[in-house]
Amino acid sequence: MEAMEVDTLQRKQSVYQFLDEGFKIQKEMYRGQQYSQIYFARLHLMRTLLYSLLPNWKPHLPVCTVLGLEEGKECIIVGTLYKHMKLKPTILDEYSKERSAAPLVKPHNFIHLDDHLILEDESGRVKLRGNVLLPSVYVTGIVVALHGKETGAGDFWVEEILEAGLPEQIELPLKSEDKYVVFVSGLSVGSSTSNPLQFQLLVDHITGYLGDEKEQSIAAQIVQVVIAGNSVEIPGGLLNGQNLASKDQSKMSEPVKELDILLTQIAAGVPLDIMPGPNDPANFALPQQPLHRCLFPGSSAYNTFKSCTNPHSFELDNIRFLGTSGQNIDDLEKYSEAKDKLDFMERTLRWRHIAPTAPNTLGCYPFTDRDPFFVESCPHVYFVGNQDRYDTRIIKGSEGQVVRLVCIPRFGETGIAVVLWIQPTLKP
Repeated sequence: MEAMEVDTLQRKQSVYQFLDEGFKIQKEMYRGQQYSQIYFARLHLMRTLLYSLLPNWKPHLPVCTVLGLEEGKECIIVGTLYKHMKLKPTILDEYSKERSAAPLVKPHNFIHLDDHLILEDESGRVKLRGNVLLPSVYVTGIVVALHGKETGAGDFWVEEILEAGLPEQIELPLKSEDKYVVFVSGLSVGSSTSNPLQFQLLVDHITGYLGDEKEQSIAAQIVQVVIAGNSVEIPGGLLNGQNLASKDQSKMSEPVKELDILLTQIAAGVPLDIMPGPNDPANFALPQQPLHRCLFPGSSAYNTFKSCTNPHSFELDNIRFLGTSGQNIDDLEKYSEAKDKLDFMERTLRWRHIAPTAPNTLGCYPFTDRDPFFVESCPHVYFVGNQDRYDTRIIKGSEGQVVRLVCIPRFGETGIAVVLWIQPTLKP
């Protein structure tokens, strides 16, 4: 009896380059330093960049410091924006005798009509006025150049704004064959609402155990899987600061063990990157450091498994990816307004800073000589995890840059993963 001939599908490969070194906390040591140093580093870096753009913007105007402003004289000032917010939560409110009893209309957003912007540099600060600078759009921590003049009241009347804009971008390569990247976030393994069958079906689809020959041939073209945060959910009742009984310790580890079993199935066949999120067993402050490999004894045995930082940056076949687990965009939504999450994402790229609200309202490590959130090279794909729904858009820069923005929904709630076709149009 002749043996049946079986056509074997070979999984496609891609050239992967790991670019997380800038987000790793290695030689830095905490010696009680304050956060002013990261602001100084940001201002120095961004001001040098903005100065290089001024000759093509307003070459005829002088550049002044805040202290050097003269009433009625048009000039350009460069500095860091500070947003004074009436409703911004503060720890001092707990001790205030005159606490407001008026409830917030939007508890998730602290915008108020009385909010105003202030510009700071090393010499001082000045209140900003004008119709072109909307407080609802900007947040504390952005470095901009402003064209205007000082008024009789001592304010600075803004006539035009110059933002850093999209950075330079490496040329998008021409693709000769189809390849796909899968993005998923918010798996929430261990949550009472998560569906283990749903995740297992996703794993089977990625690894090629589901579907007919056509679907399996598509699965064979998946060259990378990226998990963008909130992979597990530890039962909240156990995290009360008390010593845990052995039974409760076992309950805490069960979601991680279950996740490792599923990730092992993926890593056995596909390169896998996993990023920490706000609910994962990782440090709270950005940049979040990689989840320890000892949490994944099964999947970490494969060289296809990579535990990454949040934010995370990498290249696949010279296509550059940059993404976060969502904290930076969620924080922008609390302190500014936009019609959708993609607008927030676009702003962070045009401001050339993916976490401008850190360290003001978003926790981050107190770096002393650098700002790791500065965007030096423009990505081709910019993704953000743990969002309410899937959304995508292409944005373009003044020098021909093209970026695909992708909002990745929480898989545990929506059952949706995003598959990106990595070819010149970068279509999801």
